Amino acid sequence: MIKRPKSDDYAPYAANYVNLVPQGEDVLQILADNQQSTFNLFSKLTNGQAMYAYAEGKWTLKEVLGHMIDTERVFSFRAFVFSREDISLPGFDQDTYVNSTNYNSRTIQDLANEFKAVRESTLYLYRSFSDEQLNRSGVASGALVKVAALIYMTAGHELYHLKAVREKYMQ
Repeated sequence: MIKRPKSDDYAPYAANYVNLVPQGEDVLQILADNQQSTFNLFSKLTNGQAMYAYAEGKWTLKEVLGHMIDTERVFSFRAFVFSREDISLPGFDQDTYVNSTNYNSRTIQDLANEFKAVRESTLYLYRSFSDEQLNRSGVASGALVKVAALIYMTAGHELYHLKAVREKYMQ
């Protein structure tokens, strides 16, 4: 089981994600369990339902899922790079990433399948890390972050958006 990161293992903004991972839970098991449940949640939507945005200027459900995929790729890439060496990587602007895509022209089933494939790859990567690699760190978005913290951030980011989807999109 990967030990919960300390608050100085990640940037302050990431506490919002890390703190969503329940204490004492196996973060890799959470990611594995949510692979299917998140897939099921989104793949059961119709394309019409997936085009819903709860307010003007907010993302559609397709864009939310696309953002979740993008962020998982970014966090896992950071974890991969930092597990190999200590370097600095730039940040990423989530709005630029989403606005530069065609998520709304794709089917929700296609996006759900992509999410599931990305998660599978993420799990293989995260399960491969040794204890030494989990404790390595690098700089992303100008802040030091440990590999283990990125794993918790991946799980917490998904939990954050699933909560928002249930509260704001599926009332």
